[in-house]
Amino acid sequence: MSQEVRKAVFPAGGLGTRFLPATKVIPKEMLALVDKPIIQYGVEEAIASGIEHIIIVTGRGKGAMEDHFDHSFELDATLERRGKKELLAVSRSVASLARISYVRQKEPLGLGHAVLCAKELVGDEAFAVILPDDVIDADPPCLKQMLDVFDERGGSVLATMTIDGPGISAYGVLAGSPDPDNERIYNCTGMVEKPKLADAPSKQAIIGRYVLTPRVFELLEETTPGAGGEIQLTDGIKALLKEEKVFGYTFEGKRYDAGDKFGMLQATVEFALKRSDLGPQFREYLKGLAL
Repeated sequence: MSQEVRKAVFPAGGLGTRFLPATKVIPKEMLALVDKPIIQYGVEEAIASGIEHIIIVTGRGKGAMEDHFDHSFELDATLERRGKKELLAVSRSVASLARISYVRQKEPLGLGHAVLCAKELVGDEAFAVILPDDVIDADPPCLKQMLDVFDERGGSVLATMTIDGPGISAYGVLAGSPDPDNERIYNCTGMVEKPKLADAPSKQAIIGRYVLTPRVFELLEETTPGAGGEIQLTDGIKALLKEEKVFGYTFEGKRYDAGDKFGMLQATVEFALKRSDLGPQFREYLKGLAL
């Protein structure tokens, strides 16, 4: 098994029902956060973290993602003819971001199944998983922080956030103990999916970034599907815990749940305010609202 993490899997075959009716025709991963689709933020994070190969797991009606990361010859030719050099550079830069491969998930049978669809492209090497819905603003990038932990500790790494109160019930939650040498690392002994507050084994909630060893593929293949025939990634990681070390890592940065309408609105406002071309004007607009 190669320990160098060169590939990142993006599960993007879901139906996006929380954003209906827009997602009847637009993949939720292509919904714009300011002026970029949310999946592009994750791809840029992966590349900035040293990932060389992006693997996007798609589904029916997701062709817009492939078009987005490809060259648009008609658009580029039009922009060049009209002398729109800056816009031409933007268009071409998207197509040159990364080496991207696609694999089809024929049915939405769970996150574990989506990751399993990428097995042949990943091969026998450690890999990352990025959920496009989770947009993370961090410097250094969240995935880079996790890869540093993976290099240091040699076990799978799950990104976590500390959640106080009943909100913990919306997440997978780690069991275990804080690492004595690094307060951001959590030595994982188990995990519980969406527990009641009283039953949560910790405040460490798993969010959409993972660095995993390839053994998880075999364990996912052995996982019994649950409700709706779905194979859950957490079940594969639970099995992995019996054989290998798994760590939680509380990353430095801010996470936005762009798969939720309110989270998407929050991200849009805060990312726009940080933009030098939009921030000042947008800030003045917000101040003038009668709230």
